Amino acid sequence: MKKGFWSNSRVAVLGGGSFGTVLANLAARNCSEVTLYVRAEDQARAMNSTRMNPNYVKDLVLDSKIRAVSSFEKAFERGLDLVIFALPSHATRAQAKVVAPFFKGHEIVLHATKGIEEQSLKRISQVLEEEIPILRIGAISGPNLAGEIAKSEPAATVVASKFDDVLEAGEEIFTTERFRVYTTHDLVGVEWGGTLKNIFAIASGILESKGLGWNTKSLLLSRGLAEMVRFGVAMGATPETFLGLSGMGDLIATCSSSQSRNFRVGYHLAKGETLQDVIAELGQVAEGVRTTKIVYEFARSRGVEMPITESVYRILEGEWTAEQGVSHLMTRPQVEDRWV
Repeated sequence: MKKGFWSNSRVAVLGGGSFGTVLANLAARNCSEVTLYVRAEDQARAMNSTRMNPNYVKDLVLDSKIRAVSSFEKAFERGLDLVIFALPSHATRAQAKVVAPFFKGHEIVLHATKGIEEQSLKRISQVLEEEIPILRIGAISGPNLAGEIAKSEPAATVVASKFDDVLEAGEEIFTTERFRVYTTHDLVGVEWGGTLKNIFAIASGILESKGLGWNTKSLLLSRGLAEMVRFGVAMGATPETFLGLSGMGDLIATCSSSQSRNFRVGYHLAKGETLQDVIAELGQVAEGVRTTKIVYEFARSRGVEMPITESVYRILEGEWTAEQGVSHLMTRPQVEDRWV
């Protein structure tokens, strides 16, 4: 791209949840215009008039370059250079089919969805490749708790793609003096890192609810990372990717913060609440609930050892209590301390 291209670019963020809103605000610092798609017209009008999105990110004042809309037609009407998908994984394919006709072919696409397609086990970039007439696709992932980024606390992320143009776009659009962007070509590893860590965030919430200390939490983080590596390598990822921001970094942030929706699912489940009640109370998607079932069943069929994932799965299914899940992990046959 020519020097200064992205400062004059138009960007659309599809999805006005917590992370989508934060990404829109970051992008507005480095481009000429950002369109933020939300589902409801009254929400779009409120955001445009108040410059706030209090249902998802409290106290964040939206940049003046951001225009909220409630239709895909309006999101694309002025022409776009970069489109960011920030939609739940279960909605990605259907929404991609809807927006596909609006693309001209030159756009770059980044997604910020930490999940996979349930039926196919396909990564979100694969779903987008199948539905949108675009080649240059990538992902953004890392230890990115939206509430902290909204407060301008120092943070970093990873942009991954097979295409250097996508990596350049990610760097140019999202880098600020308080937000750093790293890049990699290991799209497989970055996407699976962002997906798998949600399972262990649920487990971390369970441990917190039971009042367990840092010895136990450290055990979860280190052995959870081992499971991420084993599964990721089986899916074609580079092992070293999981030692970076989109692997270990995201795992630590998600497992350590009560801001994490998946953490809160585990916490309230261990208090005896039903999964249906917990999800209803959250009011937002917790990707880890679906991911756990999908990953557990696939790992079992392929012989990938994932004991923590199995425990979380059985707790979510109501087959085990939290105590039974912990007991299962502590009484397993002894194994050598190894990564894979």
